[in-house]
Amino acid sequence: MSPSLLTRPRRSVSAPPAVRRVVRLNNGFQLLFNLLWWMPVFYEYQRQAGLTDGQIFGIQSVYYVAFCLLEIPTGFIADRIGQRTCLQLGAAVMTVANLLPVAWPSAAGFLLHFLAIAAARSLVSGASSAYLYEYLHANGAGDHYVQAEGTARALGLWAKIACWPLVGVLMGLQHQAPYLLTAVCTLGSLACATALPALAAPDGDAVRPGARRPEAGGAGFLDSARHALSVLRTSKALGPLMVQGVAIFTLARICQVNLFQPLLLAKAVPVADHGAVLSAMTVAEAIGSARPGWIRARLSDTAAVTVLSVVMAVSLAATSLSGAVVTIGWLCLFAAATGLAYPVQRNLINAAIPPTPYRATLLSLESIIDRGVCALVALAVGAYLAADRLDALLVHSAIGTCVLLGGVAVVLRLVRSHGRPAVTADQP
Repeated sequence: MSPSLLTRPRRSVSAPPAVRRVVRLNNGFQLLFNLLWWMPVFYEYQRQAGLTDGQIFGIQSVYYVAFCLLEIPTGFIADRIGQRTCLQLGAAVMTVANLLPVAWPSAAGFLLHFLAIAAARSLVSGASSAYLYEYLHANGAGDHYVQAEGTARALGLWAKIACWPLVGVLMGLQHQAPYLLTAVCTLGSLACATALPALAAPDGDAVRPGARRPEAGGAGFLDSARHALSVLRTSKALGPLMVQGVAIFTLARICQVNLFQPLLLAKAVPVADHGAVLSAMTVAEAIGSARPGWIRARLSDTAAVTVLSVVMAVSLAATSLSGAVVTIGWLCLFAAATGLAYPVQRNLINAAIPPTPYRATLLSLESIIDRGVCALVALAVGAYLAADRLDALLVHSAIGTCVLLGGVAVVLRLVRSHGRPAVTADQP
């Protein structure tokens, strides 16, 4: 029986060559699929294409809603056609999506561009984690899952650090270069997904361990949703662990998207230096993502996620009492904690899901919860900033996170005290 996630992990052994090949292909897929060359310049690119601010941010709002709405249907698709096929489909859609702004640089073209990206990312979001987890465990290498997730994330971050500073120069040489390079990268991710081996089916059946294969059609989708919710109810620890993961995703997204520039401007950090600060944070996150074993050797996975989430919250709150230089230090600590926490939290969620053909659907459900909470928090952030209460927002975020994590800890302790087995997973 695999050890409890409430115990410290064992030292890992070397993975067999076939497993190492799949891990390398997964690294390549994650790096190339997520390397969006246009990210630092897409706002200016759309402005030069004639879009107004209202159109640009309106398209972003549509994208966010579309991503949430597509998560469950695409999770069902992944469970039905297989995670590997879903990765291939997502990479193909992403390639087409990044060619649309080149062929159709208009408001309608950018709207279709972001809708296609929402579809592609939804196809991949649950399927990629589910494929890697199931392949490694099916081949006796489950111990390597957390490190594999962390390494893939770290490599992707390092690629952004290396490539994003070049985008401005490349755009000056060839205006469409950011989108063309992104399309080339996503085409490379399609090649990686195609090279991945199919998941081995037990006893010659195409259905992986667990329940029967999801059915086709609308009835099949509803049936899959019911079965996924049934699994969620059966695994008593899964719900609380999803809530625990919300703290990480919400804090990370709110800091990096909504609070990053207002916080630096409040500390009188020049706009010209914001890119350097973001690069420093990305370096810190990449270092953390590459070394999840450091904290797993000292804490159980559940304790590690809790501690790191508290570190993230306290780091943000501490910026309210700090000057510019110290604030940058706190932001780098925040990013490092984010990098350490992400692969460990991925393992916790996957380990809490029992053998079932609805794994991708459940992972998509978690993604919807994360983004739904982010949407609500973003409204609160806007209200705080409109009232010029940034420091209060930072402190209240820390308090809310600690209260949330305290509640999750109590629920998990109650689950254990009622004689239910702790969440388990193979760990290094």
